[in-house]
Amino acid sequence: MMTSCKGQTREPVVRPATQADRFYTGDPKELSEEVDSLLSMHNSQCIMHNDVAAIIVPHAGYYFSGNVAASAYMTLDTKTPYKRIFLLGPSHHEWLDGASVNSEADYYATPLGQVKVDREMAQQLIDADSVFTYKPSAHESEHCLEVQLPFLQRRFEEVPPIVPIIISTNDYHKLKRMAEILKPYFTDENLFVISSDFSHYPTYDDACEVDAITGKAIETGDVVAFIKAIETNAQRGIRKLATSACGEFAIITLMMMLDDSYSVKHIMYQNSGDIDDHDHSRVVGYHSFAILRSGQTRTNTDFVLSEADKKMLKDIALQSIKDSLNGKSESVRVSPLQKYPMNGKSESVRVSPLQKYPMNGKSESVRVSPLQKYPMLSKKCGAFVSLHKHGRLRGCIGHFGEDYPLHEIVAEMARAAAFEDPRFMPVTRDELDDIDIEISVLTPMRRIQSLDEFQLHRHGIYIKKGRRSGTFLPQVADEVNWSKEEFVGHCSQDKAGLGWDGWRDAELYVYEAIVF
Repeated sequence: MMTSCKGQTREPVVRPATQADRFYTGDPKELSEEVDSLLSMHNSQCIMHNDVAAIIVPHAGYYFSGNVAASAYMTLDTKTPYKRIFLLGPSHHEWLDGASVNSEADYYATPLGQVKVDREMAQQLIDADSVFTYKPSAHESEHCLEVQLPFLQRRFEEVPPIVPIIISTNDYHKLKRMAEILKPYFTDENLFVISSDFSHYPTYDDACEVDAITGKAIETGDVVAFIKAIETNAQRGIRKLATSACGEFAIITLMMMLDDSYSVKHIMYQNSGDIDDHDHSRVVGYHSFAILRSGQTRTNTDFVLSEADKKMLKDIALQSIKDSLNGKSESVRVSPLQKYPMNGKSESVRVSPLQKYPMNGKSESVRVSPLQKYPMLSKKCGAFVSLHKHGRLRGCIGHFGEDYPLHEIVAEMARAAAFEDPRFMPVTRDELDDIDIEISVLTPMRRIQSLDEFQLHRHGIYIKKGRRSGTFLPQVADEVNWSKEEFVGHCSQDKAGLGWDGWRDAELYVYEAIVF
């Protein structure tokens, strides 16, 4: 029973799981296993952030878009004590010319249980501006918010209260009023989840092209650029294109709250043709994004990369690929440098020292070591370089270790990702302009004397004793339900070959990750 502010009691209002057995299975056990399986696919590819302000995720059936949705949910640091989660999505059934906030339901139900609604917060929004109302029919059979809940339930031990908002208006001024009302809550104590699919019903190739344009506009963080991209796509006369983003009004509301203290990270792209390759004539596109505060990923206090450092590393990676295409790369044997593709295979590589790096748009000669303007780039640490083309992985190679300077590792891993990832054909000169580079830097390892210094989910562990060593990356903790001791025990036994308790008299190190 619930007690109202007037002291009256009433039965809790539960919004039922109307989309179970439609967009996802209604069987609790099967649903848990399916969501966990989707999330686990991104343990080795997505780095968790402790500064996620919002994510943009798709809302189609799990068979089609669940993989892309999972990639965004895996960026969340579930240890972050969010006060509430604002869920924003489009109306698929009726025109509201505004927004409807569910201020009636106490809970939203799924086959995995009930998620509490922050009714007080919902009512505050309605009281703040007439652009927010509550229309029950907007929520009764709407799927765009409901399909997000099982992911939240499997990611969070206890899901923070939600604020369900359906947005349906193309009135720019009304959207701006919504953003102004929501802005005070766009803080580090709250998470915003924006539900949107992207291109609807063009051919496979047209979807890839249209969605790339829309995705690039979102990455700018500029709402005007996003609106222009939507309008440009609509004016191109692409056959069967119904929309570039069904949740565009929710996305616009989010982007109106962004400023220079936020950065947008593109995570993944697929369309339904990637799942069902029998029909490429009519597809739907799915993007995932994470919006980060201050553009910083989790770091340790002893190792921080400035924006200039990051730009320089991106330039080094790109120049390394270009030099290889131009035949300028001079390979030298370096041992024991090891590279690790994301599929877990490892093999030795040759490192190619670069002699030229573009500086602020100008090409000038510099000595590789030391980079006097960028001292952090001479630190010895590991790194992964991932290449994406139109949102799809095009190559990824990494090096775990602290035996070579960061700038050399990035140069070599970029070259290797472009030309040596066994899963892909080598990158060609014609596609270079479409390649996006993402770098994941492993911070220098720090020796610890006790497991009290090791933080599960935040730290990776490296165990070394004699000639034996082994490591678990930070995100491995998200794959398993292990305690800290079990995590280290498995690493000692399964990776280092030292036995379950072998870590107790071994050297222990921890490290973190910076992704940009």
